[in-house]
Amino acid sequence: MITTGMDIGSKTIKILILKDDNIIEKELVTAAVDLREGLKKSWEEVLLKTGVSPGQIKRIVATGVGQTEAFMAQERITEVSAAARGAVFLDREVRTVIDVGAEEGRAIKVNSAGKVIDFVVNEKCAAGTGAFIEAMARALEVALEELGPLSLQATQDIGINAQCAVFAESELVSLVHAQTPKADMARAIHAAIADRIAALARRVGLENKIMLIGGLAKNVGFISSLQKELATDLTIPDHPEFVSALGAALIAAGR
Repeated sequence: MITTGMDIGSKTIKILILKDDNIIEKELVTAAVDLREGLKKSWEEVLLKTGVSPGQIKRIVATGVGQTEAFMAQERITEVSAAARGAVFLDREVRTVIDVGAEEGRAIKVNSAGKVIDFVVNEKCAAGTGAFIEAMARALEVALEELGPLSLQATQDIGINAQCAVFAESELVSLVHAQTPKADMARAIHAAIADRIAALARRVGLENKIMLIGGLAKNVGFISSLQKELATDLTIPDHPEFVSALGAALIAAGR
């Protein structure tokens, strides 16, 4: 049986095709201004690449902030449900899932079946999302992909405001004027967002194993800061940005 999961975020679209619990294709593209048109084009390209026809796909399930644009989907589910199902499929011992994307950060407590027991979402402030990292990278005039590795070169800990992205940027400007080394500021940026995300995780209760997923799970600086804040190692899947799309495909198969 072939099913598809779509995770349609504000920055990227992730499409994953599953056949009998085996991933046969996955695709990540930058979301277009016209989200529906961009999704249609990406979907056609994935089908062409795999040689799978729409008639062979038993069910399509969409998740993410842009899920309503998935006109080809038969069902739409919450990001929390998708993340939980995908994470536990990848590692049956996972009981806490931390998911940090461009616009939201969330912590989820799950059971052995991948069902959600409890969750909390940070959706009102950019300080708990990937958008915070992007804004701080621009303020430092450092390429986004370089900010994480740069933070690992820091030699001192500097605190900046973890509660508001606007105030944090103002503090960063002051640190720049004080000629603070960029590596130290980069660490402070990652420590600030790690502090906020760790607070979310503690609210649902930390239970090992803890899996980190989403786009920020590819940022070595954030991983380092979050592990330090939680005083534990994190499980990072090979393709953390596809875990919710995987969960959506698995839920589709279960229907």
